[in-house]
Amino acid sequence: MKLPIILALDTKEVAQAASWIKAAKESISHFKIGLEFYLRHGAKGIERLRDESDFELFLDLKLYDIPNTVKGAVESVASLSPKFLTVHAAGGNKMIKAAVDALPNGSITAVTVLTSFSELDFAAMGQKNSIEETTKSWAQMALSSGASSLVCSPFEVSALRSLSTTATLITPGVRVEGDAAGDQARIMSPSQAISAGADLVVIGRPITSLWDGSDLKMRKKIEQIASTLG
Repeated sequence: MKLPIILALDTKEVAQAASWIKAAKESISHFKIGLEFYLRHGAKGIERLRDESDFELFLDLKLYDIPNTVKGAVESVASLSPKFLTVHAAGGNKMIKAAVDALPNGSITAVTVLTSFSELDFAAMGQKNSIEETTKSWAQMALSSGASSLVCSPFEVSALRSLSTTATLITPGVRVEGDAAGDQARIMSPSQAISAGADLVVIGRPITSLWDGSDLKMRKKIEQIASTLG
């Protein structure tokens, strides 16, 4: 059984991404491709990766625009058959519905409040409610609009699980003890996030930064994380 981990392929290089997939694919089936890779290589880059290894695609484009533009953007990537495709929950009901209609065979994944925000950061942007209150409000709206998966920090995942027993809950901002926090402000361990109600956790640099041309260090890190998950 594969681990409940989405490995973030945060690189601009096709060869590097392919090497990371190869190193992890025995334990991990979901891989995240975001703007860093997609804006350089587009759909052809993803197709090149899939020519080498079959995997479940978490396409993290965090779309946010007027409904018609988002609809067209989703239609443009639908042929890649992403299992998950992210949009910003803040885009609202009509935007999310447009995205859902354009991806009938995939899960529109609503991103709530980014894990890089602290409460102070959030308030400084003029937000009157707390991160948890806002996350729950946006999540309710996204689910009612047809989104079938949600992204939130581990600190909000238990509140979102109370909203839905069927939605897939995905949490970035997870670190094993001893890992650098990087630009994440609200973090938990993978086991804590899963215990709180997450279905999948997104992990990138704590694993991929260990790549040195050999699979060994990455695989050992994945084994370490797996041991914490029981």
